[in-house]
Amino acid sequence: MDQIIVITGMGAVTPIGIGVEAFWNNLIAGVSGIAPIAQCDTSALTVKVAAEVKGFDAAALLPKGLPRETVPFMQFGYAAAQEALAMSGLDPAAEPRRVGVTLGTALAGVTHIAETQHEVDETGKLRVSPRFVPKALGNIAAAQVAIRFGIQGPSFTVQTACSSGGDAIGLATMLLKAGEADAMVAVGAESSICPVVLAGLASARALSRNDDPETACRPFDLHRDGFVMGEGGGALVLETLSHAQARGAKILGVLCGTANNTDGHHVTAPHPDGIGAIACMEDALRRAGLSPADIGYINTHGTSTPMGDAIEAAAVKKVFGGNPPPVSSTKGATGHMMGAGGITEVIACIKAVETGILPPTLHVATPDPACDLDVIPNEARKSTIRYAMSNAFGFGGQNSSVIVGRYE
Repeated sequence: MDQIIVITGMGAVTPIGIGVEAFWNNLIAGVSGIAPIAQCDTSALTVKVAAEVKGFDAAALLPKGLPRETVPFMQFGYAAAQEALAMSGLDPAAEPRRVGVTLGTALAGVTHIAETQHEVDETGKLRVSPRFVPKALGNIAAAQVAIRFGIQGPSFTVQTACSSGGDAIGLATMLLKAGEADAMVAVGAESSICPVVLAGLASARALSRNDDPETACRPFDLHRDGFVMGEGGGALVLETLSHAQARGAKILGVLCGTANNTDGHHVTAPHPDGIGAIACMEDALRRAGLSPADIGYINTHGTSTPMGDAIEAAAVKKVFGGNPPPVSSTKGATGHMMGAGGITEVIACIKAVETGILPPTLHVATPDPACDLDVIPNEARKSTIRYAMSNAFGFGGQNSSVIVGRYE
C-alpha cells in the first residue's frame, strides 16, 4: 500500500525553547542552549557543560498526577507528543485501534537507575519504589502517551542509540505504508545528563573537554574536540494523505522517504569510509523518488567530534557530488539530544522548507579543510527549498536518514 505520508503535527521540548515556535525562533536567531551543568555535581568530572532543558514545569504542562509517575525523559516526550497532537487536531480516541505510537530513546531511564542505586548505596537500605521499573523502562514513555490519549494501535520503542528518533519516524512510516495504522505519533525522548553517563562518554573521549559554553560544541570547526550532551523531546504526527484529507487536517509537509542501516563495523566508531552513511542517504533518496539535486538543505548529524564530522562530510560529498547543498548542524545550539534530536532536527527541516530559512551551525570560527561543505556558519540564511534531509547516526554503526518536502 504505497500511501503518501504527511505531517500534521509537531512538538518540541529543547534546550533553546519549549514548543515548536520557541525552538525554531531561537534556532534561527542563533541562540545557544549550552551552559554549565546545573542538574548534577560536576566537581569530580572533566565535563562541565551541557545543553539542559530550562524552565520546564512538569506540573503545568502534564496532566495531574503524571509528573509523580514519570521521570524527565518521559515528561519531555509526553509534552512534545501533547503539542503535536494538539497541533494536528487528531483525536486518537475516535479510532483508537487505527492510531499508534513509536518512540525512540538512546538511554531511556538510565539517570533514574543511577540515582536509585546511589540512594541504596548511601543509605545501605534496599528500599526501592514500586515505580522504579516503570520509570526506568523506555517503552513506558510511549505507554503514557497511549494511555492518556486513548491510543490502542501499534506501539514500538526503538533504542538505536543516536539514530533512535529518526528510526522512530522510519518505523512509523513503515507501519502506515503497510496499512497497520492510519495515523502515528512518532516521539523522541532523552534525559541522561548524569555523572555516570558523562564519565563513561568522557572516558571514551567522545565528549568535549572544553568548559567554555561558547566553543565547546563547534561542528565542522577545525578545533572541535567532541560533542556536548543535550536533552529534550520531539514528536511528529504522521498520517496517510487520505486519512488527513478525510478529516480536513492542515498538512505541514510530506514525509518523502526514510532509510535505516548499519555499518557492521565497530561499536562506537563510524566506518572510516562512511559506507553506511552513504548507503543510508542513497536509500532515502531512492525511496523518496528524488535525485541528489532535489535536496536543498541537509541537517547533518554533525556532533562536533573530529572523526565523525569529517566522515559525514566526505559521505555527503560522495552522495551529492561536486555541488552538495548547504548543510548545518543544529547541535551547536541544542547539544546532542540523542533520541530526541533525531526528531527535533527533522522539525528543523520541516520549518526550513516552510519558511525558506536555513538554520546555522553555531560556533564555527576556523573552517576545517576536511569538512569543506557550506555549513551555514553562525547566521541563518534565506533560501527557498522544496526538500530537506536529516541525518542521525549512532553507536553500533546505526544510520538513519529522513527526507521531508513541501506539500503541494
